[in-house]
Amino acid sequence: MRFGLLDRYLFKTITVAALAGLIGLTCVIWISSALRELSLVTGKGQTFLVFLHFTALSLPALVIVIAPVAVFAATLYTLNKLNSDSELIVMSASGISPRMLIKPFALMAVIAAALVAFMTLHVMPASFRELRDMITRIRGDFIANVVKEGQFITLDQGITFHYRERSGQALLGIFFQDSRDEAKSMVYIAERGQTLEIEGKPFLVLEQGSIQQQSGKSQESSIVTFERYGVDLSSFGQDGANVILKPRERTTHALLFPDPNEPYYRQVRGRFRAELHDRFLAPIYVVAFILIGFAALGEPRTTRQGRGTAMAAAGLAVIGLRIAGFALSSMMVRSNAAVYFSYALPLLSIAACVLIIMAGPRLRPLFARLASVSDGLIAAARLRFARTA
Repeated sequence: MRFGLLDRYLFKTITVAALAGLIGLTCVIWISSALRELSLVTGKGQTFLVFLHFTALSLPALVIVIAPVAVFAATLYTLNKLNSDSELIVMSASGISPRMLIKPFALMAVIAAALVAFMTLHVMPASFRELRDMITRIRGDFIANVVKEGQFITLDQGITFHYRERSGQALLGIFFQDSRDEAKSMVYIAERGQTLEIEGKPFLVLEQGSIQQQSGKSQESSIVTFERYGVDLSSFGQDGANVILKPRERTTHALLFPDPNEPYYRQVRGRFRAELHDRFLAPIYVVAFILIGFAALGEPRTTRQGRGTAMAAAGLAVIGLRIAGFALSSMMVRSNAAVYFSYALPLLSIAACVLIIMAGPRLRPLFARLASVSDGLIAAARLRFARTA
């Protein structure tokens, strides 16, 4: 595919607009989410670098959501700019049809789809795993560095921690209650203890104490004494159970070839299916969004109302397409048949846009009539509103 001067000009325009939209929207949303996590610094005793690392791990998920919107907006901006400057009209008069202009937009679609695919299939699950591990480490640091002596502190729902005083790195007079599981309550009492990292996992190592366990509503309890006992703090993120990776935290390979004997997989098989196909569908939606924008504004338009109507129609089409995609994604959790509809929706949209772009001149009278009807309805609504006002 050879690129001429015009193709390079169009590709540069859409690239600058897409990058500006992507960076701008990502920064705005990232800052708003980062402000909600300031408690890491103010309440959990973490450094500002830890805060930045923690919030940066959410960027891949943001890029996946924002990138399709950014390239769609860039497509509309580029084509509207060309039309406003009468460049599209000059190109059309020179014999350059919309299908001859699609090459730079197609290249942008391939680049953006590849970026989203890389983020979705590889970077995002890795960032979610790192985020979960970081939350576990922060929890361990919270016990060691933030809890003040003599105070009962709630670390999580159903988890209460207290120590009498600190002696160097050791905590003396420890009381630790874990009642997250309604069927079983655990109370740890120890003379001393400290937090240690063992094989990359944070542990609260208790010495010379006892464990009191009470099951359900029964008043009977069992007490076990110990000389040394380690509590795995990483289990806090999984309601006291063994650490289990959620579907979004698993690699794409693990979703493609799950262990059929894993209890968690058998329990939420539908979530595995929905997560896997959502990752494959994400780059397809990027292509669909760009083609919707090009199909709406690729033809030269001589009136501002015509451009506004086309842009509004493209925006509504994108919003409707994405809402339908989210609905089908939730349906995939419950039904395997929804997978076929989930792929058919964006692919049929792409096919329809390609048909409109390729058969534009033959469809132009139909679009003109639709635009005329739409403009008439808008004018009538404005007139009625002016009368009532």
